[in-house]
Amino acid sequence: MKQPSALLLVLLAVLTVGAAAAPKTPRPSPGVTVRDPGVRRGFPGAGGQLDNLTASELYFFQVGQEAFQEVEGVAEGLGPRFNLDSCAGCHVFPAIGGTSPFVNPQVAAATSGGAINTVPFFILPNGPVREARFIVKPDGTPDGGVHDLYTIRGRSDASPDCRIDQPDFVGQARYGNVIFRIPTPVFGAGLIEAIPDSAILANLAGAATGRAAMGIGGRPNRHGPGRVATSGSPNTSGNDGSITRFGWKAQNKSLAIFAAEAYNVEMGVTNELFPTERDETRDCALNATPEDHTNLDATSLSDGLSDAMKFALFMRLLAPPVPAPDTPSTARGRSLFARVGCALCHTPMLMTGPSSSAAFNEQSVNLFSDLLLHQMGPNLADGIVQGGAGPDEFRTAPLWGLGQRIFLLHDGRTNDLVEAIEAHASRGNAQYPPSEANAVIARFQALERAQKQDLLNFLRSL
Repeated sequence: MKQPSALLLVLLAVLTVGAAAAPKTPRPSPGVTVRDPGVRRGFPGAGGQLDNLTASELYFFQVGQEAFQEVEGVAEGLGPRFNLDSCAGCHVFPAIGGTSPFVNPQVAAATSGGAINTVPFFILPNGPVREARFIVKPDGTPDGGVHDLYTIRGRSDASPDCRIDQPDFVGQARYGNVIFRIPTPVFGAGLIEAIPDSAILANLAGAATGRAAMGIGGRPNRHGPGRVATSGSPNTSGNDGSITRFGWKAQNKSLAIFAAEAYNVEMGVTNELFPTERDETRDCALNATPEDHTNLDATSLSDGLSDAMKFALFMRLLAPPVPAPDTPSTARGRSLFARVGCALCHTPMLMTGPSSSAAFNEQSVNLFSDLLLHQMGPNLADGIVQGGAGPDEFRTAPLWGLGQRIFLLHDGRTNDLVEAIEAHASRGNAQYPPSEANAVIARFQALERAQKQDLLNFLRSL
C-alpha cells in the first residue's frame, strides 16, 4: 500500500505550525536600502477546499488530497526515471498544493529504497525542488524535454538487472545546455481553469492602450493557417484553438492533462493520458502499462478513479491562498502596483463564467495574472519552445500566494523579491529582443525608497 512518508509527515507538521506572528512590514527612512520582507510566517492561509462545495465535491477533494500525498514505489509505477516519488513532495509549502519547501526532499530521494543515485550539483539541501531540461539534443536539434534526475537502479523494489545511468548533467552544463524549472503552486487552479477564454481576451483588449504605451507586446511568435499571433497573445491548443493556461509557458490546457503529464514526467508513472514509458529499457520497465488507470471492477466511484484523475480533482477543488490583512504600507503598495504598470500583465482579478458548480459559478479570481505569454528578454530566456511559447516567453506567473513562496522565478534562481523584479528587465541581444517589462521596471526603479518598500510589502502580503 502507498503511504505518506514519515519524513513528509514531519515536514508538514513543522511547516503548518509556523511562527507565532507575521513580521511587521517595515517602511525605511530615507537613505536605507529597500529589502524583501521575506517569506510571510504564521498560518498558511492555504491548502483547504473551495467554499460552497457540495458534500460530494468535498468528499472527492479529500480523496484527491490523500492520493496527492501518497509516496509511490516501483510496484505502483515509479520510474524507471523520476524526479521525486510524490506530488506533495514538490507541492508542499506553505501547505499541500504549494511549491518548494525549505528542505529539499530531492536530496533524500536520491538514495531512497536503496537507490544508488548521485545528487546533481544543482539540487541543494536548502535549495528549490527542480527539474532539468536540455535545450538541444546531441545532434543540435531542439530538445526542451525533462531529463529526470534519478533512476530506480539499486532500489530494493526494482530488478537488480536494471542498470540505466543518470544523465550527464555536469557535461551538459559545461556547454550551457541545462535549464531548470521549479514547481508551480496549484492553489486555486480550478478557478483558473474556469475562467472563460472570452474573459482573458476581453482583458487583453481592454488593456491594449496601456500596454502599447509601455512597450508590452511585440514580435510575432506563432503562425497558424490564416492567422498570426503576437507576443502577449495567449498560448492556444493546436486542435480546438482554446487558450491554454497551466505551466510556466501556459503549455497545458486542463488540470487533467497537467496532472497526468506530471505523473509520467516527474514520477515516471504511465497513465491513461500518457501511457508510454519514457524509458523502455527491458530490465527497468517492470510493470504493464498504463500503470495508473481507471479500475472498471471497482465497487465505488472513488476506488475506480485513476490517481491522475484524483490529482486533478484535488487541484480543481483547492482554494486559492488567503492574503494577509492590509496595512497602511501594503495599501500604498497596492496603489503603486497599478501606477507603476505591474497590473498591466499581473491582472489583479478575472472572473469565471457560468458553472453547474456553485464553487465556480461567476466567481472573482484574484490571481494577479493575465494568463498570457510575454517576451521576457535574455535574462529570463531559457531557450525552450513549448507549444506556441517561444524560447524567451513565459506565462505571467499568478502572484497570489507570493508572500509565502521561498524560491522565485521559473528556475528558482533567487529567494529575494528585489532580485526577481530586477531580473524582469533586460536589453535585447542578437538572439532575443528586449524584455516587455523594461518600461515597468524602469518606473519601479524611479520610485522613492519608501515607495519601493511599500510595493515590496504589498507583494509579500499576497
